[in-house]
This record gives sequence, C-alpha cells and structure tokens, in this order.
Amino acid sequence: MYNFSIWHWIILLAFIAFALFPFWRILNKAGYSGAWSILTLVPVVNLIVLWVFALVEWPVEKKSRS
Repeated sequence: MYNFSIWHWIILLAFIAFALFPFWRILNKAGYSGAWSILTLVPVVNLIVLWVFALVEWPVEKKSRS
C-alpha cells in the first residue's frame, strides 16, 4: 500500500498543475500574485480565500478608477 510507483507521482503532479493553472491566471489578471492559487489545495482555506477574493476590491478595479 505504501509503494507508489513513479506513475502515481506523475499523475498526482499533473493533477496539481492542472488544478492550479486556471487560478494562477485569474489571480494574475485580477492584479494579485498568482502564488495565492496554492491556497486552493488546502481544503477549508480554499473556500475562505474564494470568498475573500470575491468580496474585496481588486487592484485592477482600483487602477481603473485612478
């Protein structure tokens, strides 16, 4: 059970990359660092971060007003 093959790790890394890429792009376009997308991998934190980003004023919105 504890002997994972190299294919297991390759598939796991591909899944993580596939999950993070869209969040990284969205956050970059919103004016935030894409590194915030790593928080989407933490089970309860991802929902909290989603609500925070939905309710705060984005840097892109601040620039358009100036």
